[in-house]
Amino acid sequence: MKLPRSSRNWLTIIGAIIAAINFALIILLFIISTIFNKNSTYLGLFIYIVLPGFMVLGLILILVGMMIKKRNLRRGIAEERQKFPRIDLNDPKQRKTFIGFSITTIVFLFLSTLGSFDAYHLTESVEFCGKLCHKVMEPEYTAYQNSPHANVACVDCHVGSGASWYVKSKLSGLHQVYAVIAKTYPSPISTPLHDLRPARETCERCHWPDKFYPRTLQTNKYFLADSLNTEWDIMLQMKTGPEYTGLGFRSGIHWHINPEISIEYISENDKRENITYVKFINRKTGQTTIFRDPNNPVSDSLIAAQSPRTMDCIDCHNRPSHKYSSPPVYFDNDMLTGEISQEIPFIKKLSMGILRQTFHSKDTAFKVINDSISNYYRSEYPAVYAVRKDLINNSITALQKAFSQNTFPTMKVTYDVYPAHIGHLESPGCFRCHNDSFQSEGGQKITKECNLCHTIIGQGKKGMVQLTNVRDTLEFKHPIDIGTAWKEANCSECHLYLY
Repeated sequence: MKLPRSSRNWLTIIGAIIAAINFALIILLFIISTIFNKNSTYLGLFIYIVLPGFMVLGLILILVGMMIKKRNLRRGIAEERQKFPRIDLNDPKQRKTFIGFSITTIVFLFLSTLGSFDAYHLTESVEFCGKLCHKVMEPEYTAYQNSPHANVACVDCHVGSGASWYVKSKLSGLHQVYAVIAKTYPSPISTPLHDLRPARETCERCHWPDKFYPRTLQTNKYFLADSLNTEWDIMLQMKTGPEYTGLGFRSGIHWHINPEISIEYISENDKRENITYVKFINRKTGQTTIFRDPNNPVSDSLIAAQSPRTMDCIDCHNRPSHKYSSPPVYFDNDMLTGEISQEIPFIKKLSMGILRQTFHSKDTAFKVINDSISNYYRSEYPAVYAVRKDLINNSITALQKAFSQNTFPTMKVTYDVYPAHIGHLESPGCFRCHNDSFQSEGGQKITKECNLCHTIIGQGKKGMVQLTNVRDTLEFKHPIDIGTAWKEANCSECHLYLY
């Protein structure tokens, strides 16, 4: 088949070379990924996105070169210009050209469709989200892998269904790619995500609120920082819904997302932590109640200038897949499961003292954890070290692993950088609104009463747990006698810095 004269130019030749080389690389890498099962994120990125992009660039250069050459040829000969080429399939030469062009176009469109389909799935995969920008996304990806949603794809929550949100997420992704390349991303990554899709369009696709209201029993085990690592249990009845499940959303914690009401609020900054204004709307009756905090007043002009946020699941469950535990929490979990031995005296007190330090790398943290614990028991408890050396070493390994899953020095990520708003132990959480300070003009209060959300039906040391029935409650007893201080201050004022 003789090529047209317009193809005889360097721009077209260069474009053809670029397209041919990239097409050959795509075929080669596709064969490698298929036969040898090398399905890595980076390989897929090159097969379905990077190389096809360069191939298309080559094809564009071919067309541009031919158009320029054709224009130059027309300028050099005195014949009538034709706006469109004349196609005569009775001419064997033109027929062969047409058939060749048609077959090439069909093959190209087929491969482009296949590549686009695979590129779509690649960019929607968990590996693409978590591994492509490894340094930046390492904290979130690691926390996600150890979360209750580890089997839920990132896009199911961050994008959801529908073409409009897919396009929006990819446009946002371009900015993120630029930030990674230019290294303009913040450390740590800022939250919350203000362009996140509403929870009713994502979370509630699986978590149907109307069916998630029964009360539950929750038992938490803590360990004190004494020589025996003494156990302390607290059994709570969580009032997720009303006492009788048939009452639906009429009371309980999930009352906040009752579809018959709407709760709007304004926070002092974009962190949604220091709330200054709350508005309750009864959608059935139209009743509206506004609550203000006289200790933190906000003017009407400022309220009018801001856009209140409508409360949804994420306002409490703000870390459903990327939660970072504090050292006391992950230490207690490891001791509960036996990863850290309870038989090692003062192991919690020692560990909390070590983890109070600031580390600039994981390697440094691992070395300090290992050396500090080993040297302490070798010098202070030589008999214990001789008999329980294996338990001490296993505890060191477990503590290093837990540290690596919750602290990321490179990105300056620690548990207190991303506080979880559910509960109130290590962050204000519920007390952002339920603090006895918010009042309406009619005298209503957003109360701090603990029994609104849970009752204590058991608490105390192992073998000495005080119990009551599920319709009664015990007054909270602090494991360490601090008098009535626990009534006067928020838990997080101490527990945030406890270790």
